[in-house]
Amino acid sequence: MKPFLTGSYSIFQKIYCMPALKKSCAVVFVLLMAASGNTQNIVNGVYTDTIPLGGNAYTKEPAEITDEGLINWTDTSSIISIYFRADMPQTFDISLRVQTPSGKSTIQVSANNTIFKKQIEQGRFGIVNIGKLIITDTGYVKIDLKGISKTGNVFANVSDLIIQYAKQDTGLVYVKNGSSFHFGRRGPSVHLRYDVPDNFKNNISWFYNELMIPKGEDKLGSYFMADGFGEGYFGMQVNSETERRVLFSVWSPFETDDPGSIPDSLKIVLLKKGDAVVTNDFGNEGSGGQSFMRFNWKAVHTYGFLLHAEPDSIHHTTTYTAYFKDVANNKWYLIASFKRPQTTAYLTHLYSFLENFIPETGDETRMGFYKNQWIADNKGEWHELTDVTFTVDATAKGGYRKDYAGGVEGNAFFLKNDGFFNEFVKPYQSYKRHASNKKPGIDTGHLPD
Repeated sequence: MKPFLTGSYSIFQKIYCMPALKKSCAVVFVLLMAASGNTQNIVNGVYTDTIPLGGNAYTKEPAEITDEGLINWTDTSSIISIYFRADMPQTFDISLRVQTPSGKSTIQVSANNTIFKKQIEQGRFGIVNIGKLIITDTGYVKIDLKGISKTGNVFANVSDLIIQYAKQDTGLVYVKNGSSFHFGRRGPSVHLRYDVPDNFKNNISWFYNELMIPKGEDKLGSYFMADGFGEGYFGMQVNSETERRVLFSVWSPFETDDPGSIPDSLKIVLLKKGDAVVTNDFGNEGSGGQSFMRFNWKAVHTYGFLLHAEPDSIHHTTTYTAYFKDVANNKWYLIASFKRPQTTAYLTHLYSFLENFIPETGDETRMGFYKNQWIADNKGEWHELTDVTFTVDATAKGGYRKDYAGGVEGNAFFLKNDGFFNEFVKPYQSYKRHASNKKPGIDTGHLPD
């Protein structure tokens, strides 16, 4: 939907405002300017923020959130939840920018145990004031919309939530116009950067890590990445209600999002793979070789991820091989072995991450425990990794979301994101876990081939 009103305050004032109504006109003007695409305005000491539903709302079918906002709102069972984060208690005057194509609709707006009901008339295309919402604490605010009755096909199309307040809040957080609604609704990605001793940094032949996902934290769209390195990543995903995968990918040295444009000399070459493993090319986030095994991994169980790098200085290539372990059953699986051209290097820049790749599930919290990290050089000398630095992605750095956390609990590091929880953790902090001092029992000479 396009902004329904544009133009300057002077034109609005000249046409619509009588001298005795200047104060109320200023308030109306603030709302009109908010609806015309400005993220924040201040007029006569009143702050106004326009919060686009395209980046800050969630619902279930048949209702739908698009970049333009809420559409297909036809069912009384649909709940539409809009989120923003306030950094101080205060009173918000809330409004919605709506369009009702036909008929009359009655909608319910609820937040913080306060319920409003409003009637919207046919052809209405503008701002509907909902009421005052008193917030007594800091943190995320959730505003729910529900349809009560309608005579037309839909309750309304809604593009924006508009909030007005008197005290400046520099910590107000939401996904703003002009940013990526796709990544904003996906939520922030979080990372663990492993600290490696100097004598290992240029000679890491093996990297072992373990993952355990707590009960209920294995949400749809989650990617729990265990073994990340300079040229790829290896972890496990929740792809659908019925499918889960173990995924291993290696980037090509040719920088492109289109795998079809990679010259043959710079393509990732598959050398071997497990029997149940699917391999193909991937794109849209760099390009390269991808492999995955459909595996019904379960929450609360522990799984092992082993990565091997073997440089070839004669042919100027490096072979990366990934192995997955079902720890409870003491069974190893070969995922794949890829040869990367124009690369002669061991494993570098070791890290783990947690991300959500489905925007529609960005309102659900997910969490993973990463434990028992070990590295080995090409002579088989093993070393335990016990120190990390917690980092975040551009969505968090840009101040669009603050539902992210990372740290340590006992002998494991953890990552947590999404769901609009309030206890966020400042990035770039360092953490140390308890060392086990027990080398992983890996016979590298008898791994599956």
